[in-house]
Amino acid sequence: IHRIHVRAPRNRVYQAINAVTADEILFFRTLTWIRRLGRPGPESVLRAPEQLPLLEVATRTTFLMLVEDPSREIVVGTVVVAPAGAQAKLPATPEQFKALDAPGFAKATMSFRVEDAGSNTCIVTTETRVYAMDAAARRRFAAYWRVIYPGSALIRRMWLRAIKLRAEAAGS
Repeated sequence: IHRIHVRAPRNRVYQAINAVTADEILFFRTLTWIRRLGRPGPESVLRAPEQLPLLEVATRTTFLMLVEDPSREIVVGTVVVAPAGAQAKLPATPEQFKALDAPGFAKATMSFRVEDAGSNTCIVTTETRVYAMDAAARRRFAAYWRVIYPGSALIRRMWLRAIKLRAEAAGS
């Protein structure tokens, strides 16, 4: 869980969440390059085009939009661990994602929540939650998370900073 105070009204903060690009997030390109081990690949949240909003890229590629409550909260989800050969069984809809409860899988959600904190000020919270279906998936995810967590946490804090900068600049 990471939080930031933003001096802007809720609707402008929510617009900023939806508009931030990968290039606005400090260290994003470097950290995702390291995470990919420099390997090329298809467009994804780890290989986002320069001018497209990062959440748009995420939901077009590997994440599903699970909740979109305008001016309040966005929740996206993805499968982070799957058994070999499970590609055909991956969820294609939010309902399938929520229902997924098969051994060998772990799924993750990422949220951005906007709460009022006084006159034209909001608190933006981002949270990651992971649910592993069994001990084997938990072990696989834990090994992965130990490696990527420092960079992931930094990206999330810098993402919040980019939201703040964009939302506050829109009012000046």
